[in-house]
Amino acid sequence: MKRTLVAVAVLIFAWSTAQAQHLTAAGATFPYPIYSKWFAEYSAAHPGVEINYQSIGSGGGIRQVTSGLVDFGASDMPMTDEMLAASKVKLIHLPTVLGAVVPVFNVPGVTDLRFSGPTLADIYLGKIANWNDPAIAKDNPGVKLPDQKIIVVHRSDGSGTSFIFTDYLSKVSKEWASGPGKGTSPSWPTGVGGKGNEGVAGLVRQLPGSIGYVELIYALQNHITFGAIKNAAGNWETASIAGVTAAAASIKEMPADFRVSITNAPGADAYPISSFTYLLIPVEPTNPANRAVLKDLLSWILKSGESEVSALDYAPLPESLVQKELNVVYSLK
Repeated sequence: MKRTLVAVAVLIFAWSTAQAQHLTAAGATFPYPIYSKWFAEYSAAHPGVEINYQSIGSGGGIRQVTSGLVDFGASDMPMTDEMLAASKVKLIHLPTVLGAVVPVFNVPGVTDLRFSGPTLADIYLGKIANWNDPAIAKDNPGVKLPDQKIIVVHRSDGSGTSFIFTDYLSKVSKEWASGPGKGTSPSWPTGVGGKGNEGVAGLVRQLPGSIGYVELIYALQNHITFGAIKNAAGNWETASIAGVTAAAASIKEMPADFRVSITNAPGADAYPISSFTYLLIPVEPTNPANRAVLKDLLSWILKSGESEVSALDYAPLPESLVQKELNVVYSLK
C-alpha cells in the first residue's frame, strides 16, 4: 500500500510539473511595482502559471530579450532602428502604462524646490555645484538655500529611467544634447551611481545635499521630497497622474509600432518628464509552449490590469491605444 501511495504521489507531482508553465522576463525597474502586482495576480488566478520577472533595468532587459534568453523583455526606452536590426529576435513594442520621473533631493531645511530644464541640466553637467547658486535661486524666489555642495546621484546600471531623464535634458539643453546626450547608460559628467531606482532613492535619503532622479512611485514609497519642473508652456508642474495624462495627450497620431517620446510635451498641464514604458514581445515565440499563456497574459493586462495602475501612481493607457494593442496581441502567432 505504501509503495502504491508513493507511486501515485510521484505521478501526481510529475503531472503537475508537466502542466506548469514558466514565463521568464527581465528589464525595466520603472514599472516593476505594477508588473509585480499584475504577475502575482495573474498567477494566482491561473494555477500552474509562474512568471519570473527580473527587475534588472531596461538595458539588461533589452540584452536578454534580443538574445532570446527570456519570453519577453521590458524597457522604458523604445529601441532604436539600429537596436532592432541587430537583435537576434524580431520584436514588437507594447506600451503598458505611463509614468513620471521626478527630481528627488535632500537639502537640509528645504522642502519645496523648483527646477527649470536648463538648471537641472547644468546641475548634472557639473556647472552648478552649490545649492545657493543664482540659477537655482532664480527658480526658487524666497527660498532660503544653503551654502552647500550638491551631490549628484545617477543610475549606475543601464536604465530606461536614465533614458527618459536624459531624453528630457537633451530637449531642454543644447549642451547636454551635444555632450552626454540621451541613453540608458550615458557618460555622466559628475556624480555617484546607484543601482536601480531603489539604489538612487537610497543614496539620496542617506546623503545631505544630494539630488537624484527616480520613478514617481519610488519617491512616494520612500517618502523622498521631489521638486516641480517648468514645462514647455512655462508652467511649474509637480508630477501627477493628470500631468502625465496631459503629456500623453500631446501625441495626436500614435505610430504603428508605438515607439514615441513624450518628454517636454506641449500643453499647459503636461508634466515634462513623462513616458510610456514597454513590454518587448518576440514576434516568433522564444518558447512555443508558452505562447498561448503569454498572449492571454497580455490581453489580461490590457483589459483588466489597466484599472489598477492609478493606485500605484501610474497613468493608464488611453482606451483608443488599448484597442490598437489588443489587435496586435490577437494577431500574434
